[in-house]
Amino acid sequence: MEPDKKHRVCPVEHAGVLSFALRKWLHNPKRILRPHVKAGMAVLDLGCGPGFFTLEMARLAGKTGKVVAADLQAGMLEKARKKLADAGLAAAVTFHLCRAAAIGLAEMFDFILVFYILHEVPDQAIFLGEIRSLLKPGGRALLAEPTFHVGRDDFQKSIAIMKQVGLKVETGPSIRFSRTVILRDAGILDQGKK
Repeated sequence: MEPDKKHRVCPVEHAGVLSFALRKWLHNPKRILRPHVKAGMAVLDLGCGPGFFTLEMARLAGKTGKVVAADLQAGMLEKARKKLADAGLAAAVTFHLCRAAAIGLAEMFDFILVFYILHEVPDQAIFLGEIRSLLKPGGRALLAEPTFHVGRDDFQKSIAIMKQVGLKVETGPSIRFSRTVILRDAGILDQGKK
């Protein structure tokens, strides 16, 4: 039986398409991350691939921050590790291999980047619920999906799931060829209003 194409992850052999030179113009990591990542923060690059955003996260979080690069594929983590080592930043990043059914992290983060991976996840409710559990009080996640893979209707269905699992959904930044939202833990926000 052929695997479900809708939830197929980008294979390690195609990692180059995630780091091509033009992508820095399309998805400039510094421009995308600077409003969200500050020195000393604990940040997670979820579905880090070959480390395209991880490198800038490490620079922005600085020596007092904590950066975790997580991916489902060991080969992607190796590519990210090499990229960070070449930049002299490998020691600033912890690399985490996710399990097929769970992210598998217990710590909490000030910021989580979920870039172009939600459409690859078979059970969005479980995945998004786990993201909620990883957010520190006041923390947020930037979730982006590619317009060329995820139509408006599918993205609206995902937003409905985000709300069902207790995430507050806010308008995300403008990113080329992307549908974006900012996510916060709605339960924590409600507690702050009491």
